[in-house]
Amino acid sequence: KWLAARDAVCEQVMAKGWNETAKAFVQSYGQDNLDASLLLMPLTFFVAPDDPRMLSTIDAIRTPATKGGLAADGLVYRYDYKATHDGLEGSEGTFNMCSFWLVEALTRAGKSDPARLAEARLRFEQMLGYGSPLALFAEQTGSSGEALGNFPQGFTHLGLISAAFNLDRALDGR
Repeated sequence: KWLAARDAVCEQVMAKGWNETAKAFVQSYGQDNLDASLLLMPLTFFVAPDDPRMLSTIDAIRTPATKGGLAADGLVYRYDYKATHDGLEGSEGTFNMCSFWLVEALTRAGKSDPARLAEARLRFEQMLGYGSPLALFAEQTGSSGEALGNFPQGFTHLGLISAAFNLDRALDGR
């Protein structure tokens, strides 16, 4: 029963979650908005990290936000808060956990593409610079590099650990 439900969900996401015009998986069916949570698809083994649709989605997310993506100076926004009506007022910074998700998605895709692995390493090293002197990370990073939101943020640290572990293994060829 559970396997059938799993397969049905997978088939639906693959059919309705992919936006041919955007050339990316999207935040919700029938829309073209990106969402950083899409980076979890290869991390949770929902889709292969080198699936052409996933690679295209990673590329769309790492495109600068000013050009329709979610990236800003190598960091990643959760989603386009101007296009997504989440009920919250004001702007937000990039989300550090999402930036570590991108590092890990690039790392996994980098097993068959050395340029993506090199980019993962560069982005990881860049992210380390946003930690406090005690190597603690906030929830978000503001446009001037300032720590925003919850501090320290446990989820960000889980993303850091997972990205570091998988990047280290990939760089060691394991």
